[in-house]
Formats: sequence, structure tokens, C-alpha cells
Amino acid sequence: MKMPENKLQKSDNENVFKYLVDEFADLKIMRYRIPEWDTLSLRQKEYIHCLAEAAKFGRDIIYDQNFKYNLVVRKTIEAILNTYSGERKCADFESFVIYAKRVFFSNGIHHHYGEGKFVPEISQDYFVELLENSDISHVIGDKTAEEFSEFLIPIIFDKGIYSMRRSSGQGTDNVKASAVNFYENVSQAEAEAYYARFYAADDDKPLSHGLNSRLVKKDGQVSEEVFRMEGLYGKAIEKIVSWLEKANAVAENDTQRHYTDLLIKYYRTGDLRVWDEYNVAWVGDSQSVVDFVNGFIETYTDPLGIKATWEAVVDFRDMEATRRTNIISENAQWFEDNSPVDGRFKKREVKGVTAKGIIVASLGGDCFPTPPIGINLPNADWIRKEYGSKSVTITNLIDAYNKAAEESPKSALKEFAYSQEEIDLCKKYGNLTDVIHTDLHECLGHGSGQLLPTTSPNALREYASALEEARADLFGLYYIADKKLVELGILPDETAYKAEYSSFVRNGLMTQLARVELGDKVTESHMQDRKLIAEWCLEKGAADNVIERKCENGKTYFVVNDYVKLRNLFGRLLAEIQRIKSEGDYEAGKRLIETYAVNIDQDLHKEVKERYNSLNIKPYGGFINPEIVPVERDGAIVDYRVEYPDDFLLQHLHYGKKYSTL
Repeated sequence: MKMPENKLQKSDNENVFKYLVDEFADLKIMRYRIPEWDTLSLRQKEYIHCLAEAAKFGRDIIYDQNFKYNLVVRKTIEAILNTYSGERKCADFESFVIYAKRVFFSNGIHHHYGEGKFVPEISQDYFVELLENSDISHVIGDKTAEEFSEFLIPIIFDKGIYSMRRSSGQGTDNVKASAVNFYENVSQAEAEAYYARFYAADDDKPLSHGLNSRLVKKDGQVSEEVFRMEGLYGKAIEKIVSWLEKANAVAENDTQRHYTDLLIKYYRTGDLRVWDEYNVAWVGDSQSVVDFVNGFIETYTDPLGIKATWEAVVDFRDMEATRRTNIISENAQWFEDNSPVDGRFKKREVKGVTAKGIIVASLGGDCFPTPPIGINLPNADWIRKEYGSKSVTITNLIDAYNKAAEESPKSALKEFAYSQEEIDLCKKYGNLTDVIHTDLHECLGHGSGQLLPTTSPNALREYASALEEARADLFGLYYIADKKLVELGILPDETAYKAEYSSFVRNGLMTQLARVELGDKVTESHMQDRKLIAEWCLEKGAADNVIERKCENGKTYFVVNDYVKLRNLFGRLLAEIQRIKSEGDYEAGKRLIETYAVNIDQDLHKEVKERYNSLNIKPYGGFINPEIVPVERDGAIVDYRVEYPDDFLLQHLHYGKKYSTL
């Protein structure tokens, strides 16, 4: 399968637009629209185009961060798909294509959510045949073809090596057990000791040490390789900077130009002080229509929760959705004051909480092809406390998920909800309450609370991400049931919240298990967060039968019997997790995660997998990016139009040709 240079298949007909365009393995591929594109000015469209190009040039970085041999695997796959001269219309080649798409989907050879290594469903002999009949000369370097095969085959086929992208096992050196490419020849103890020396209890503006580097040990010495233009990932960063500079030339205002200049300076120097300056300036911009996220930001993939993967999001304001989020953020102090947490851990003055609904125009790095539906940044607690945070709900992605679900002939809701009453409740309110919970999670949850002055920002280490997501989820769950939301006109009545409670419990206890392989544990932070909350509430509410486990016709259901008491349980757990974060109580955080968030009832797991498989619904979803294409007339660009490719494989082969730098 060879794609013509710089040509993508597309389907632009408004009347036949399909959201769900491909399915394979446990994955579904969707497209998302960019509504309101024509309301933007030519300058804004050009600005978005430049930022989107910057986003795509980070693609090689995320592959390499996820695993040190991901790039050689991906480039080999691309070479086979582009040049293989053998028979393509056969079962083996089709199986290879599925493996290729899985690698593109996960930005590497480990499952994007489950973290485990997946292998192609072909023989090693057939893979050698693929190599022998393809032009891989640009991939093998100074190796012979035979040496290259001997090197690559175990990496791809042997599940016993590099088996987990991120390990989180107890009693394990999780740094050495993780395939993620943040550490080299370094143990967990050495890494923790290296970074512990940077944190002082009295530092009120701590840098995010280690955020943008790889920790290595050479000749017995531990040191950092910093991600910057003259350092690690320099060639990719140079391209990112080039497009950021082009974007700055057509920015909406001087505020955007100022913080983009700081981001460019950070990319040139790798200086984390400049990164903080950038975040302070960026979070202060609440007026611009177009916005973007670009950098080494989230630490979910690092087993120690220190080092960040590269990501990018390019977006512009959704005016109607922003009206709702503005109401929430304008009342942020009320929510903080009335939170069920200890007063010592509340912010006396909530500063700079800005919230908006956004329309995404392009995704990159760790946000592509599997993006979040809500974002709250920056992550540094001291910046949140002094300058506030930006919270967004990504409306066009949520809409795409919902529209794609409508295109599917079968429903997980009907299969796993206990009663018709529960189904009707979720159909009536579910989409709305899901969006509102996301708003509360991002707009208020992540920005709530404060650390005690004596608490290190890295005190919770490998458990920090899951506990933080649980804290934000609990904040949203507690307040979505508050009559304040009805008074503010955000929810239509005081029963709507029950749809979110039922869905959250059902997902946390049962349906999300469809995403985990039988015999595995829950490792992904957001899944651990949901399981922790649901399992803890099931146990603590047992005496009052708050959540009841029922079995009918051989099928298990979890039913909420008392929504008021469930809200009280959410409040209790929120108070405890806020205490854990504020005090840096590592042992208490560890107990919560290891007790409630990791282990799976194997009988229930098997049942869920069987029921989910019978529906033929893929549990994971990702996207194809729209293409923003210049429109020329008489040698001048007069507009930018949006095209919607519908072939996932072709888009990634196109990206491999145009945006590969490392």
C-alpha cells in the first residue's frame, strides 16, 4: 500500500460525514469536525495553521519517549507499507497492517492505555519475508539485513522483554521494569535520590526538576540529558520552534507573542525557570480567541511521576460552551469555601481560574490520536495558587464521541445498566452531565485546594497522578449533585446528577475493565482513579447498601440505591485525598491505590470482557486529524480550508514522510 506524495483521501460532503471510519483490534478510529471555522479571520486561520504544523513536528519525540526502539520499529513498518513488493491481498499482510495501525495508534509498541506490549499476529518467518522484499536501507544503518532482523525480531515479538511501558508494581524497581525512555542505566533508588536533593521544604516556588530531561548514568555518574534545541530531540524541537516563530508573525496580540517568545526561549535553553515564566504569562491570557498547548507537560507515563511527555493541542474558543464554563469559574470561590475538605487545605483566595469550551483544530504528540476531553494547566501548584489556571472542555471531541456512538448499532448502556429506568435516566441526562462533570473536574477540581508549606510537590511520587485525577473527579462528583448548579442554570433539575453517578459507578466497577487484558492489573492513572473511587464507595457504603451488586440471568450489575449517601461518601473520600495531597502522606496514598485501584476480580473481569465482546464495540477511541490547507489565488494565500481525511493509515504514512526528524 503506497500513498501518493502529499495526497490524502478525504470526504468533505456535509450530508454524508461519518464520524466512525475504522475499527481494528480493540480500537475505533473517528473523525472530528471543526465547527465555526468560517467565523475566524484569515489571520486567525493562518495562526492556527502554523501552530498545527508545530504540533505535528513533535510526533517523533513521543515515539522515542515511549520506548527507545519505537522509532526504528515505526520506520521499518513505514518502509514495508510503502515499498513491499510481495502479495498484499492475503491474511498475513492484513494482519501486519493491523499491527502497523496499532503502533501508530499507541505511538509505539505498547498499548496506549494498558501499557503492555502487543505483538503482531504473524509468524517471525513472514516478518523476515516482509523485510527481505521491502526497501529498508534507510532504517538498518550500518547493520546487514541479517543483523537487523536478529536485532529487531525480539523487540517486536518477544513479550518477555520490554513488556511494560510503565511498571507500577509493588516491591519492584519500576524504573528498571519500565520500557519508557526516561532513564538509562539508572535504578529507581538512584533516580529518587538524584531528584530528592532539589526539593526544599521552604521553597515556595519549586522548579519542576526533571520535567524535560532523560536521566542517564555513564561512567558511574548520574546526569541529565535535557530536551532542548542543542540537546536531546534538538532536530524536532528546531522544527517546532520554526513554526512557532511563523505563528508569532500572525498572532492575535502582543500577549500571545510574549508568551510564545518565552516558550521558544525555553526550547532553546531547556531552562525550567523560563518554563515557569512562560506558564505564568500563558495562564494570564484569558482574552485571545485562539490558544494552544505545546511542550513537555504531563507526567503520567513516568513511573516516578517526574518526567513529562511532549504534547500539543491547537484550539479556538467555543462561545456557547464558554458561557457555561464562565459561570462555573465565576463562582469558584463559593465552591472552594463549601468544599467538604479540612479548612487548612482550602485556598483562602481562589485566583485566576479561567474556563472555556474550546474547539480543537489539531492534535499532536501524546494528545494524538487519543486526546483528553478536558485540560487544566499549568501543573505547578505554586503557579495555580498565585496566578490561577486555565481549564478547558473540548466540545467538538465530546460531540464526535457521542456521534460515533450513535453510529454504532449496539449499546453498552443497555447491556450493563440494570433497569430501563436507569437507561432512560442516562439517555435523558447522560451527555449533559458528562460534560458538566468534565467542566467541574477541569475548571475547579484540579485548581482547588493547596499544599501545606512543608509539603514537597513530589511527595506522592508514582501515586501522584492517579490521586490527583481522583481528587478532581471527586470534586466534580460532589458538586454535580449540589442544588447550586440548578440555581446557576447549569443543570435543568435536581435529579439530573443521578445519571452521572450511575454511569461513574458502573464504569469504575465494571465497564472500564473491558479495556484491560485478562490477568492484568489496572495501571493507567485515570482508570485507577475511577476504580479507586467506585471500589472505596462500594466498601464504605456496604452497611447502608448504598451501592448494590446484583446478579440476574448470570449477569452482574451495580446499582446505586441511595444517591444522597453516595454523595456523602464522595465528600468523605475527597476530604481524605485532599489531606493526603496537602500533607504529602505517601503511605496513605499508596494504601488507597494498592487497596482499591489496582487488583481486579478475575471472575467479574472475564464476564465483562465476554459481554463487551458480544457487542462488538471497541473500548478505545482515537482520531484522524483534519488537514488545514492553504487556498491560493494569483500566488497569494486567500483562505485556509479544512479537509477531513478518512484513512487512518494513510494519514500516518503521510506524517512519517513529512514530519519525521529524528
